[in-house]
Amino acid sequence: MIDKGYVLTMARYNTWQNKQIMDIVKMMDEDALWQDHKAFFGSIMGTLNHLLWGDTLWMARWCDDVAPPEDVVDTTTYTDTFGEWQAMRFRMDGRMRIWAETLSNIDLAGKLTWVSTSRGTTFVQPKALCITHMFNHQTHHRGQVHAMLTAGGHNAPVSDLVFMPEDD
Repeated sequence: MIDKGYVLTMARYNTWQNKQIMDIVKMMDEDALWQDHKAFFGSIMGTLNHLLWGDTLWMARWCDDVAPPEDVVDTTTYTDTFGEWQAMRFRMDGRMRIWAETLSNIDLAGKLTWVSTSRGTTFVQPKALCITHMFNHQTHHRGQVHAMLTAGGHNAPVSDLVFMPEDD
């Protein structure tokens, strides 16, 4: 289904996209970041928080040195400020790139078993499907942020994978 090259490309894409978003939202004030846009997770920060929370949860399943998020009832409040989110996002993107670089194709085979505390259910799914889901989840929610930025009159980032610079 996927190979290491796919994971490396998507980890690079994740970093590139998050950096572009960071460069835009760091110029916005906190009130604008938390403004309710009637999106699924409400605000730009709410959506960015949910995305960081999800990435942290998935990376905790792949890497022993990543702690899963503590029980968060509302994933939109995972961080309190843009500065806190920015620092955590930067570290998570770096960890994701290191993880992708150290994978082998054999690491992508087999099943992943995890317990969803929110659902109280044990899941068993192919690792490759779970990794694909993690990157798809990122793209989906960054698209929501893109829409909120555009609606707010901001120049949203280039999001086309084929336009990712080679050096990112």
